[in-house]
Amino acid sequence: MSVGKKGSAIFSGFRALGLYSNHLAHVLRFHKKHREFYVLTAVGQCFHTYNVKKLGIVAVSNALPEDISSLAADRMLVYAAYGKHISAFAKNKEVVHTYTGHQGDVHLLLPFGDHLISVDKDNVVIIWDVESEGWFFIVFARFTFISCSRIKDIFTVYVICSVNLTTDTYLQISYDKASFEVSALMHPSTYLNKILFGSSQGSLQLWNIKSNKLLFTFPGWASAVTVLQQTPAVDVVGVGLASGQIIIHNIRCNETLMKFQQDWGPVTALSFRTDGHPIMASGSPIGHIGLWDLEEKKLVSQMRDAHTTAIAGLTFLQNEPLLITNGADNAIRVWIFDVAGGDGRLLRHRTGHSAPPTKIKHNDQSGLNILSAGQDGTLQSFSTVHERFNKSLGHGTLNKTRAKKKGVTHDTAKLPAITTFASETARQSDWDGIIACHRGFLVTTTWSYQKGSIGAHKLEPERFNKNRSLNVHATAVDITSCGNFAVIALSSGHIDVYNMQSGFHRGHYGKDKAHAGPVRGVSVDALNQLTVSVGADRLLKIWRFKSKELLHTHSLPAAPASSLLHRDSGMLAIALDDFTIQILDMETRRAVRRFSGHRGQINDMTFSPDGRWLITASMDCAIRTWDLPSGSLVDCFLVDAAAVSLSMSPTGNFLASSHVDGLGIYLWSNNTLCSMVSLRPLSADYEPTVIMLPGTCPSKDTEEEEVLDADSSEMLEYISPAQLDEHLVTLSLLPDSRWKNLLHLDIIKKKNKPKEPPKLPKAAPFFIPTIPGLVPQFALPTTPSEDQSKVVNLGVLAQKSTFYLQLENALDNNSYEEPVKLLRELGPSAIETELRALSPDMGGEVRVMQSFLKMISSILQSKRDFDLAQAYLALFLKLHLRFIADQPELMEEAESVSAHLEETWMSMQTLLNQNICLLSYIKSALL
Repeated sequence: MSVGKKGSAIFSGFRALGLYSNHLAHVLRFHKKHREFYVLTAVGQCFHTYNVKKLGIVAVSNALPEDISSLAADRMLVYAAYGKHISAFAKNKEVVHTYTGHQGDVHLLLPFGDHLISVDKDNVVIIWDVESEGWFFIVFARFTFISCSRIKDIFTVYVICSVNLTTDTYLQISYDKASFEVSALMHPSTYLNKILFGSSQGSLQLWNIKSNKLLFTFPGWASAVTVLQQTPAVDVVGVGLASGQIIIHNIRCNETLMKFQQDWGPVTALSFRTDGHPIMASGSPIGHIGLWDLEEKKLVSQMRDAHTTAIAGLTFLQNEPLLITNGADNAIRVWIFDVAGGDGRLLRHRTGHSAPPTKIKHNDQSGLNILSAGQDGTLQSFSTVHERFNKSLGHGTLNKTRAKKKGVTHDTAKLPAITTFASETARQSDWDGIIACHRGFLVTTTWSYQKGSIGAHKLEPERFNKNRSLNVHATAVDITSCGNFAVIALSSGHIDVYNMQSGFHRGHYGKDKAHAGPVRGVSVDALNQLTVSVGADRLLKIWRFKSKELLHTHSLPAAPASSLLHRDSGMLAIALDDFTIQILDMETRRAVRRFSGHRGQINDMTFSPDGRWLITASMDCAIRTWDLPSGSLVDCFLVDAAAVSLSMSPTGNFLASSHVDGLGIYLWSNNTLCSMVSLRPLSADYEPTVIMLPGTCPSKDTEEEEVLDADSSEMLEYISPAQLDEHLVTLSLLPDSRWKNLLHLDIIKKKNKPKEPPKLPKAAPFFIPTIPGLVPQFALPTTPSEDQSKVVNLGVLAQKSTFYLQLENALDNNSYEEPVKLLRELGPSAIETELRALSPDMGGEVRVMQSFLKMISSILQSKRDFDLAQAYLALFLKLHLRFIADQPELMEEAESVSAHLEETWMSMQTLLNQNICLLSYIKSALL
């Protein structure tokens, strides 16, 4: 980890799962080049782009500083309002411009040609020129006048003001907000420069934004306008009211064509089919959709419970029988109208939790699917690969058949939210592999991941005679590694064992009760030999799984909150109510570690796959990583919202977390798998920093660089020195091809030599020569004499190379660093050429050859580049061995090199023998 980098050294934010929509209406776009529709939905501080064809996510925008309050788009840009600002996005991701000028929070946006119209909570309407980024605004203020001709006629004058963007002054006009509070706006089709405004008071106004004039005021229908929508007919608009009325009104003739009454509350959205069917769809606050026939002027169908919350937006695709809806229940649905009766059926959808998840857990060893139980009562599976692999296992119920007939909303036997669950994939293809506890319920339910639904068994102990009035509920569950048995712990202190295939009761622990108080955690080891339980009576008990006898009891310093067993290592983590964590070794049955540092209730724990790390989350918004072998805290960071559940992938690549008031599951990538991370224990006064949740992080170019402190406590990135110690032999780290084949270059060249040189065709002369005589004959080309030698005397043409000159200079200054550095950069053939050139036959000198041997001695004395010294010396002796034997100066220097070489090898051999002995002792000794 680099100096000054705050946050987590191990984990970095990757992405968020299960976030699809919020309470804002979606935006539909059509891409002319791709010939495809795209739907945009706001999710917190960013928006997602999906293709309608498969509902696959295409892009995620960069995050804004605040949550998005309104979303709109034109053919080029996407506009998102947050607070008092509006940002324009290009390519569905990058912010290209930010519009500032509002004094109140913006809540309505409407792209209009080259303009953008925005409305804030202060009833100020600003019209932005997108091309020149200029703007002017309209303030709806009311002044009442009494006409001279008719005393009773009272009319209203609306004041319009213009302000240039280049000026710093902001013109404010006092007004009466009760006169006309803008609640909806639209551009009537074919009406040039016209905008229709709807108000909370019920009246409508038609403005010409080019001439800045109010053209007409519609009195309204005595109810607030919630929706304005253009119909397929020109001059006709659909008006949705807070009273539930839907008005089809001709604004050219100021004539109401038809009225409909919706009994489900205010109209939240309107849309009209354009594929030849005169159908209008209306949304309601309770999730129902009404389908109205405009020709017969009646309700033709109802799509009840299309969403569990209010319909935020609905849109019919142009000239297609498809309806797109979204709501605050975190769902996007596409409906197709291809059946008789005009009713729509669900074609495709993307659905997440409509309430925050309470428990998450990876389902299998691949780590590709995450099971999540939410406060909405559903159990869902999210894929880390693609959204199309997501699936919902449904809502818990006591009567599955009745729930199918009546629906989840009207099911009286519906179970409350799941508090905890356990899963095992060993036999999930044969029978149910998931068991879950429900809030405040004694009954535990089984679930089938393969079928994607609630299972066949409702496990309930017979000792209570199905008495629902007893305040007894299931608190903890576990499934054996073989998938055959489920262990269920109750708040009464009982622990029961059930068969997962048949649902039969197979015994209980203890004579009467396993614990004197509620059981807080229960686990079974990997071999189905031992069962361990912790209870509110501050006792940890180890039982024999098959005979149910008590083997060991261990008292805890405080009441436990939960427990977690890592089956491979046999380590049991126990979270206590005093915010500490104890680690118990199941083999020795002793507490081996104790961790303290959390300042709030510990919500969840998870082990790394190898059992080396324990990752914990608590209500103090901290996620801490404890190293079990060293018994220390090695990583800690804070998040904006406390994590309620954690799950480490079985492959170790991702950490999944769910948070308070968050609907998504957030993935954190493990940095240790792709880079070298040096971990050290954190100091007691370490102050963690806050990290934004994945998927909500701002882009890197907008982040402010932090000032690095000289005394930063973060771990420096380790840079290995060129030589660890002067007494150790250091290799060059050059590729083997640079030095290993120096002795075999002649063999390699011989093998690579072509059998015969390439022959070029002889070019015929323009004038062919002839032999003088009576008979014309062509003159044959003359061949060179075979006795003539083609060997060039290199001694005459030889020039001193750079390496040769550096060896000569080294004799004077006794510094051989430059020649060695030059040889390291040369290839094998170039090195051989340089060493051959040292011989007097090739233009060299004896003193230069002596300098080369001294260079080898200096390398051996420094104990660096040991492999290169051996290779260079071997090639030098192979080339010049006979000449060295005839020169006394070279023989004396060669003996000196031999002495250095033997000394270095002896010390190296001694170190190798010591290490071999030490390793042999460690492998054979009983420690």
